Amino acid sequence: MIARIRKDLDNKEKGFTLIELLVVIIIIGILAAIAIPLFLNQRKKAEDAAAKADVSTLGNEIATYFVDWDGTTDVDIDVNEAGDEYLLNNTDPATKLGNVSTNVKFEGVKNPDEPSGWCVWVSNEEGDKAKDGFAYSAQDGLHEGDCS
Repeated sequence: MIARIRKDLDNKEKGFTLIELLVVIIIIGILAAIAIPLFLNQRKKAEDAAAKADVSTLGNEIATYFVDWDGTTDVDIDVNEAGDEYLLNNTDPATKLGNVSTNVKFEGVKNPDEPSGWCVWVSNEEGDKAKDGFAYSAQDGLHEGDCS
């Protein structure tokens, strides 16, 4: 009798039951339902960070420009034809200020001839807060919104 039980235990196929597999699939589904929205939200935050980085770079460059300003030339920032670099056009040749981040749109400079009243802004349609834009001004530094 003991030999027969031992033989049955040795020959028994090992594996998972259907119930065990279903439980694991349900748990994986619940984890995916939680993780996917969090991932999509992080992507929007990254787009906002790209817009903030670009406008901060431009703001710092404008502030530096006005330190050496001769009192005659306005700030003239634009994006090159390829759309991948910010340029300061009032130098010959144009000075590269930085790279344009993906999906970031340069909106312009307000009051480019005022050392204490200028403002530059960008927007990013893919971001959460950057849809309205981020601005960097001489008075307020980095803030949400435009230069109005």
